Amino acid sequence: MPVLPGAEPYRHDGGPTGVLLCHGFTGTPQSMRPWAEDLAARGHTVSLPLLPGHGTRWEDLQLTGWQDWYAEVDRALGELLARCERVYVAGLSMGGALALRLAARHGDAVRGVVVVNPANKVHGLSAYALPAARHLVRTTKGLVSDIALEGSEEVGYHRVPLHAAHSLRNFFRLVDAELPQVTQPLLLLRSPRDHVVPPADSARVLGRVSSRDVTEILLQNSFHVATLDHDAPRVFEESAAFLARTGANGADSRPEGEAVSG
Repeated sequence: MPVLPGAEPYRHDGGPTGVLLCHGFTGTPQSMRPWAEDLAARGHTVSLPLLPGHGTRWEDLQLTGWQDWYAEVDRALGELLARCERVYVAGLSMGGALALRLAARHGDAVRGVVVVNPANKVHGLSAYALPAARHLVRTTKGLVSDIALEGSEEVGYHRVPLHAAHSLRNFFRLVDAELPQVTQPLLLLRSPRDHVVPPADSARVLGRVSSRDVTEILLQNSFHVATLDHDAPRVFEESAAFLARTGANGADSRPEGEAVSG
């Protein structure tokens, strides 16, 4: 199937610092492309893969599961580790969960983690109905384009296939159990007015990781897809500063245990 315009994967070969960007569930690299290009312009090596089943039609996503999505980002991480001196992982929404699992499983090979509105759980009664409902109903309404900035739109599916949603639910449970294995410096940026992922998900991540260097930043002017919203420039600047601080000479300039909110 042809890829939706704008949904193509992105790769830039730059300097010794590599950054892997993971997009969200039913979304595409388009939601992360400005962030990727900003990192590339700063001289970094950047990888932004298209997850299996995404970027074409929702019927393709119906045939995939979390194992496929995770395998793709794990493969991309391996390529960066083979090329770069230090590697970071980052993600939006479900992409944040993918990034956190990469950090949990790869340990010191991952220098740090940046997540924007990370998803940790499928909420509501629908979550409990998914195991049975997915055999009766194929799709539900989509999640894309929760953006405050007028004229900004996200490329993605306007329907959510329930088989894939059920797999996503299982993946979130798996990642939640692995969060204590995340020890790397963590930058978490979240939107208080997120209509897709509730603040409880970020709180859960912050409460379960073992990272001693944790920074939480509030994106007051954006909805869920903050990377395409009013606060996108702040996401770019804060993540670049995070890379510079934690990557300089392999040292961390912040005292252990200090957290910052803003």
